Amino acid sequence: MSSQALRSPLIDVLKGLACATIVWHHLAFYGPMSDVALPLFPDLMAWLYDHGRLAVQVFLVLGGFLAAGSLAPEGHARFDSAWALAGRRFVRLAIPYAAALAVALAAAALVRPWLDHPSVPGVPEWPQLLAHALLLQDVVGEEALSAGVWYVAIDFQLFVLAALLLAAVRRTGLPAAAQARLTRALVTGGVAASLLYFNRQPALDVWGVYFFGAYGLGMLARWTVRAPQPGWGLAGMALLAGAALALDFRSRIAVAALTALALVLLLRHAPAWPTGRLAGGLQRVGQMSYSVFLVHFSVCLVVNAVFAHLWPDDSVANALGMGLAFGLALAAGRVLYLRVERRTPSWTQALRWQAGMLGMGLLAFKASAFLWPRGASMAA
Repeated sequence: MSSQALRSPLIDVLKGLACATIVWHHLAFYGPMSDVALPLFPDLMAWLYDHGRLAVQVFLVLGGFLAAGSLAPEGHARFDSAWALAGRRFVRLAIPYAAALAVALAAAALVRPWLDHPSVPGVPEWPQLLAHALLLQDVVGEEALSAGVWYVAIDFQLFVLAALLLAAVRRTGLPAAAQARLTRALVTGGVAASLLYFNRQPALDVWGVYFFGAYGLGMLARWTVRAPQPGWGLAGMALLAGAALALDFRSRIAVAALTALALVLLLRHAPAWPTGRLAGGLQRVGQMSYSVFLVHFSVCLVVNAVFAHLWPDDSVANALGMGLAFGLALAAGRVLYLRVERRTPSWTQALRWQAGMLGMGLLAFKASAFLWPRGASMAA
């Protein structure tokens, strides 16, 4: 299987579809526009509210797939230092993340005086801001400043976990082929442990091990796509998922397993699929999906505040407002992608953006002390 096939537009199309689903899930979940528009589309709103979050599993699988491709395309490590790699990953994630959090802090401060709704984040405090800067907010029990920031921390944990595992295998000094076999065995064991135990412990959902089942399935999918005989890999992935679902059926695991298996089948047999205008649009959204994911909540929050103020009881207007929020979220994500995410990252830039985010948090805190009482806290 050629590297070009593994760079199929299908990857970005799936990311784009998952990204759009997450944005609509948050539009349905956080209201108040969705509350007013609910009578027009009750079934669709209910599905987005209850099941839209499952699109995160697609991101987890694709994250593992892409990590395996960059860290160990043949199953053995091709990098020098796991810690240096972790540092570069942190910088790459942290720059657009800090920029988006600064926007989120400003948006929350803007709407807090005139939108009394649980979706508005509370006034930030220094421990909360520092925890977010270090991607530790959930681990230390600090409330989220924006929807979805938990995923950035989990993605970083999973990437570092994969890098450390690969580095440990390389230190054995085994031949490359033996390292590849050992790596696959360890990842398979990690997937089994996650699916059969860790993912069934709700208290562990702040740690990467809870999500390694989906991420590891993505890694196995990458290596299976490249395998001369993929049947064994497909069977192993299917057995792992089947055992996990038989023990404790979880729709999130079913979605992750189907995504991983579909990746293998589609990339081996239809690497150029899909094409067309819709696929092209989803592919472009997929390319900037991280930026859209980061900034969309701020946009949706402001649009919710405007429509709640101007048309508090108009179902049609609020339904149109949800569509407007979606379009503006994509536009804002594109700006963040072009102006921030695509630029060559560095520690200097990361520190500047983190300082800017902390400064915006300080301004929001000072403003709240003089202008309005602390707002309601946003649900996790």
